[in-house]
Amino acid sequence: MAYFEITNIDKTTQARVGRINTAHGVVNTPAFMPIGTKGAVKAITPQELKDNGADIILANTYHLWQRPGDDLIKRAGGLHKFMGWSGPILTDSGGFQVFSLAKTRKITEEGVNFRFDMDGRQELLSPEKSIDIQANLGSDIALILDSFPGYPFEYQKSEESVALTKRWAERAIKQHKKIMSHGKTVNPGQKLWGIVQGANFTELREQSARGMVELGFPGFAIGGVAVGESPEEMLKAVDKAVPYLPAEAPRHLLGVGKPQDIVEAVARGCDTFDCVIPTREARHGRLYIDGLTTLDIRLEKFREDFTPPDENCDCYMCRHFTKAYMRHLFAMAEPLAIRLFTMHNLMFYLKLMADIRRAISSGTFTDILQSYAAL
Repeated sequence: MAYFEITNIDKTTQARVGRINTAHGVVNTPAFMPIGTKGAVKAITPQELKDNGADIILANTYHLWQRPGDDLIKRAGGLHKFMGWSGPILTDSGGFQVFSLAKTRKITEEGVNFRFDMDGRQELLSPEKSIDIQANLGSDIALILDSFPGYPFEYQKSEESVALTKRWAERAIKQHKKIMSHGKTVNPGQKLWGIVQGANFTELREQSARGMVELGFPGFAIGGVAVGESPEEMLKAVDKAVPYLPAEAPRHLLGVGKPQDIVEAVARGCDTFDCVIPTREARHGRLYIDGLTTLDIRLEKFREDFTPPDENCDCYMCRHFTKAYMRHLFAMAEPLAIRLFTMHNLMFYLKLMADIRRAISSGTFTDILQSYAAL
């Protein structure tokens, strides 16, 4: 069985339907990964995720390394057993924290020195250490430690990050092969994916992609996007990377995104996505109604609105409660509101991915693409 099987390809775009065969099950692509940064997708249980159609989730290496510690999780039998999720897991490498925690870290050739917010101690996250942590977590897909300078994009800094990420990738591969070869890992089927950097510079994206492909990764992530640039710039970065990645390997777009961005990226050949948007919007009282519109339940106009939050949705909240009731729960800081909002938004995203897969398979994906372009 191939690691990645492509079952359908759209005739007018680069969209494709496929299957990633992992040690903990199949990921049907295109797929969205709910974010379980610290070992839990906020406000929702693993069973509810499964019931709503999630094939795979994402967890974060940096945060689980800091608390409760990857050694503890390994003793628990790995992250799957620790959190009660039996499906596939992708773990980020800690590379995003290199960007997001810029004030508390220092990048060197050896790795990244972080100062933990928990107790102020300093620790080095090297490419090898990131692999060690992810091996202890036992994720199905591990990512290399990468470096990117963020937005606004600067050529020299982006060029340096491409070169450094390549050198770190070589070290990560060596460490991963070493761990997998000794046969005592939590998940012997774990796969390591490379990450393409290069901002929105054509020659740097090509250089980075070609460099990752030369190293022989079974899958690839496109990084350094969704860091403050416009959606148009993000899509340009995708356009500059995809042509140099092998068609037979899955492509993950890191940190993306809004529904319309996902649809556009699928059309460009991306297979999997992750983003905090659906769960974060839920915690702020905003519900996805279509690909562009969110309903802000906090508004006064919903105080006496006894209609469902979304009449076209069949989630538990929309089938049983009204906007007025949900506004009341949110105003009273009732935990039930966040749970129901989270389930609604994730169900919206997961249903979108299922609709995309069906549309590609039936030859109607351009209808979805055009409908989102018109929003």
